[in-house]
Amino acid sequence: MSQIINIFRKEFRSYFVSPIAYIVISIFLLVTGWFFFTTFLLYNQADLRNFFTLLPIIFSFVVPAITMRLFSEELNMGSYEILLTLPVTYRDVILGKFLASVAFISAMLVPTLAYPITVSFLGQIDWGPVAGGYIGAVMLGAAFSAVGLFASSMTRNQIIAFIIGLAICFAMTLVDKMLFFLPQSLLGIFEYLGADFHFQNISKGIIDSRDILYFLSVSVVGLYGTHLVMEGKN
Repeated sequence: MSQIINIFRKEFRSYFVSPIAYIVISIFLLVTGWFFFTTFLLYNQADLRNFFTLLPIIFSFVVPAITMRLFSEELNMGSYEILLTLPVTYRDVILGKFLASVAFISAMLVPTLAYPITVSFLGQIDWGPVAGGYIGAVMLGAAFSAVGLFASSMTRNQIIAFIIGLAICFAMTLVDKMLFFLPQSLLGIFEYLGADFHFQNISKGIIDSRDILYFLSVSVVGLYGTHLVMEGKN
């Protein structure tokens, strides 16, 4: 456990050394702020509906950008082989990097708490869906982080890792939007596979074990896939 914590600290600190982290945070806050304040000022709607509705699509772009360097950079520079000479396991490295990514995403969400606080000053706000939305955002970020780690482990090129992660996350977000192409018998299966479907349930303040299980399953599958890929590279 101590090795996981050490790797977590190293990776989390490295985010704030790289200018990419600040660029990603700035773009994220700019896009989410635009949608929130546009709804607020133009349509006179003091709620977070648009923010949470668009968050899965925004995360599909942002999270792969956060995770693309985690393995690709080390594989490209050769520092991953040096890391494995230390008394650490694949599990330690993967979990440490995964937790650092989730912590960074959580830190990125902190400034957006200004949105519900602003709404609370201007009118009544139901804090249940707000709390559910942020819990769902962290779980969604964790699931996409596991996917991003898997994509980063597959290539030495960060751009390719970003594109692979983006494609998978985007497909997971939109799969339940394409249901009108499918036969009736398959609707339930593909709806369950959609990340947006589960996130929107939680963002309504409904904490369902099926939604939690979905995000945990995606995270576990992504991390296990990363473990298999990295073992194969040794």
